[in-house]
Amino acid sequence: MPKHGKKFRSRLEGVDRTSLYSVEDGVKKVIDSSYAKFDETFDVAMKLGVDPRHADQMIRSSVSLPHGTGKVSRVLVFAKGAKETEALEAGADYVGGDELVEKIKGGWLEFDKTIATPDMMGTVGKIGRILGPRNLMPNAKLGTVTFDVAKIVNEIKGGKVDFRVDKAGIIHAGIGKISFGSEKLVENLLAFAVRIFQLKPSSSKGIYLKSMIVSSTMGPGVKLDPLVVRTLIK
Repeated sequence: MPKHGKKFRSRLEGVDRTSLYSVEDGVKKVIDSSYAKFDETFDVAMKLGVDPRHADQMIRSSVSLPHGTGKVSRVLVFAKGAKETEALEAGADYVGGDELVEKIKGGWLEFDKTIATPDMMGTVGKIGRILGPRNLMPNAKLGTVTFDVAKIVNEIKGGKVDFRVDKAGIIHAGIGKISFGSEKLVENLLAFAVRIFQLKPSSSKGIYLKSMIVSSTMGPGVKLDPLVVRTLIK
């Protein structure tokens, strides 16, 4: 029995699995290979020359894409007083403190991103075991522990992407929608790659970007030429 359906296999026939594509050609190939009835996410996977077992090579950060992600995130902010008002005015979906903690303890998780002011982290810590495994815990490295809540709410609503390298040294992220078209997806992809190179650890030796694959949610992966990517972002 085949692992993939007829539509996937037919799209796979149009992708040369032995070739490395330029950024523009690779993005177009992904768009042409998409076939789902819904607006598929444009995904990228980058294999890096890092060893995440070493703390100084554990890459984790975020980037604001020029055209966003196409996904509207539900933002929860842990804040009080003037910062609570600021978060609401910036467009946060939920704002509060102890009452939200109790709601989350009860099983409520109808949000996608969390922000907390530093003075609220003691309160948020009570539900760390709930938020942590779901990548919902506010994190200073991601800019989500801050007093500048309005700025971060706007960035998240505008398409800010969080990412981290996994145990195999690979970073995965969804950086747009197929409906964006080739030009916008190329710009998002390059902005993402630039951010990854900005975070290159000084202790990482040899080739930093080993491979890069792009795909749609349901479509086949398309290999990009790492040398071309490195040249473009420079």
